[in-house]
Amino acid sequence: MKTKPFLVIAILAVVALLFHALSGGFSRGIPVAAAKAQKGSIREFVDEQAKTRLPETYLITMPFAARIRPIELKEGKPVKKDQEVAWIVPEDMKLSVEQATAAVQRIDASMRENADVTVEETAFNQALQFVKSTAAAVQASVERMTAGQAKVDYAVHDLERMQKLSVTGAQSRDDLERSQLQKVQSDVDFRQDKLIHAGMLAMAAATDLMPTMVRQYIQRKTLTGEVLVKQKAEAEARLSQVKQDRERGTMRSKVDGVVLERFTSNEGYLAAGTKLLEIGQPDEMEVEADVLSLDVVSAKVGNAVEIYGPAIGQPSVRGKVARIYPAGFTKVSSLGVEQQRVKVIIQFDSKDDLQRLLAERGLGVGYRVRVRIFTADKSQAILIPRSALFRAADGAWQLFAVRGGKAQLQTVKVGLMNDEQAEITEGIADGEQVVLAPESSLADGTRVDAQQH
Repeated sequence: MKTKPFLVIAILAVVALLFHALSGGFSRGIPVAAAKAQKGSIREFVDEQAKTRLPETYLITMPFAARIRPIELKEGKPVKKDQEVAWIVPEDMKLSVEQATAAVQRIDASMRENADVTVEETAFNQALQFVKSTAAAVQASVERMTAGQAKVDYAVHDLERMQKLSVTGAQSRDDLERSQLQKVQSDVDFRQDKLIHAGMLAMAAATDLMPTMVRQYIQRKTLTGEVLVKQKAEAEARLSQVKQDRERGTMRSKVDGVVLERFTSNEGYLAAGTKLLEIGQPDEMEVEADVLSLDVVSAKVGNAVEIYGPAIGQPSVRGKVARIYPAGFTKVSSLGVEQQRVKVIIQFDSKDDLQRLLAERGLGVGYRVRVRIFTADKSQAILIPRSALFRAADGAWQLFAVRGGKAQLQTVKVGLMNDEQAEITEGIADGEQVVLAPESSLADGTRVDAQQH
């Protein structure tokens, strides 16, 4: 009789076990990786590839067309401010200065020669004397012509008297003929006197112009002197330019830095503006990142940045956003997709970190690094791994919560997010488990075996 209660209990236990088995109590479900939602701090960030750069480099170029001496400085060679780094062939510069100096001296000599009017003044005085002597000669020709006229008048009168006497027989025929001959000779002499007088007048007119001509020549030399003054000013300017070129022919570094690139090394004739050396200051190195325009809108100047990657090594270094370009550009990704990106400039927070990277890692310009720009942060947020989230057909965020041994599809609201974590503001409580990277075959209500990660 005492065994009856135990038999009843045993039967009930067997029935309960059968019911549990039929209901799947012994099925452990699909194994899934899971993690608990828990409170913590989160920092939203943008992670991108970047490269080192210098904010400014200094080019050494040809100041003018000339022959350059061989350049011995090589890439990586340190230089000091005002150190001579390249030279125009000095012999060429010396010759140019000598030529410009000789041109100035030649014009100086021409100016002295032009200023000397001793010969012209002597010629002017001689011309005045010529004018006086010619005037006297003209006067003498006038007097000679007057005397010639008197001889003509006398010869005419004498011929008329002889003609009258010859009619009466008072004079012989010989006397008449002599009177006629005298009259003809007087006429000839008078005409000759008039010609001489006319010639003297013409000579006087020409002689009168001589002083004016000499004076005009002297005045013209004054104008020539003004031209020479201008020519001298031009020659002196050329001399100053050549001397300045001689100074510029020795090219110096503007800063303390290193040679980034040597564009030419051999001696040769080069055009003005030809690049010779590029010098930079590694101490001023910064980082440039091309960030997607969709992501850069959340970044602000002053945001903290983590700079890391193989070129940086361990530990990573900190930086901050120094500048965000106002205009974007199109860049084709490695998959051939056109993307709109914006340049973001990042500065190192610590000069000591930069010096360590330069010394220990040999960090150089144009080296590839990665940056993590922190755009927002929050403490005491409910966090889950980012891999638990996926998008629904309508774009809403969803996940699978592990509740009662089953995967329950749950729509959630997401706050801050980064590549590793996401903040859940609605839909999941602290301590609840979520499925990580759920398979596409996982359905709402599926029994699961959550394996904590």
